[in-house]
Amino acid sequence: MIWTMGEIIVEIMRNTENAPLDRPGVFLGPFPSGAPAIFADTVARMGHRAGIIGGVGNDDFGKCLMERLEKDGVDCSHIMRTEAASTGCAFVTYFDDGSRKFIYHIGDSAAGMAKCPDEESIPEASYFHVMGCSLMSNAAFGNEIIKSMRLFKCKGAKVSFDPNIRPELLGNVQLTKEVMSVANVLLPGVSELLTISGKDTVADAVKACFENENLEIIALKNGAKGCKIFTRDDYFEMGTYQVEAVDATGAGDSFDAAFLCGLCDGKTIVESAGQASAAAALNTAAFGPMEGKISIEAVKEIMRTGEK
Repeated sequence: MIWTMGEIIVEIMRNTENAPLDRPGVFLGPFPSGAPAIFADTVARMGHRAGIIGGVGNDDFGKCLMERLEKDGVDCSHIMRTEAASTGCAFVTYFDDGSRKFIYHIGDSAAGMAKCPDEESIPEASYFHVMGCSLMSNAAFGNEIIKSMRLFKCKGAKVSFDPNIRPELLGNVQLTKEVMSVANVLLPGVSELLTISGKDTVADAVKACFENENLEIIALKNGAKGCKIFTRDDYFEMGTYQVEAVDATGAGDSFDAAFLCGLCDGKTIVESAGQASAAAALNTAAFGPMEGKISIEAVKEIMRTGEK
């Protein structure tokens, strides 16, 4: 089983590119979102048991999220529903250079109110997945994630970490250092790898990260350019599967999920990376953070017929 903890939010999106958030305009949504929620949902759709610890408000946005996660098979037993705060949300717009801009309403929402479960109720898991954006959105919530990580690790789970740095949420950097010190699998983007390592080149950053004796794999994501996978003894590159990209939101989270599912299935790192790239491509082919038609069958089909 693969577990995560973090923000469970809805996303409300501009319907066209280059529509700034400081002007009146059209939005679409709410779409179920939150990097950890996208991750958990993809794990479940890839046929693995998935669970998430988080919080939603007892409102229609919370209902939207709970219905989607439960429908896709995510264990929602550790999702807190509260009247004390509203469900978290994010407003997002896209630009034709590929960049995005967010306005988050997370820190004081139900998304940041969940607590670390009691030690007795922590389930056994193969991996506990941590997202940097979750650590940074709310200091108290970030500390609860660290507590959960420690308990899962004590029960035998490996730790996977996607730094997932959002400039709009940047803070609590010390917490990322704690996760980095115990992470077994690191899944950054290029700029994130350089930021968390404090190095100027990928080669130096990879070397610095492997100073953590627990670290086994770095899966370096680089969008449409594909990914580079590093172990202590090997390195390889993989391209992307060609689809008509509609919305890149959540592609990295789906990559993370499918990569870990591959490892849990005993696939090689190369096979796991191929599966991850296929899931990420499927994610981009639909508008909305977790609306891509990801399934075991769809991933196998795009790997069989898609071009890289």
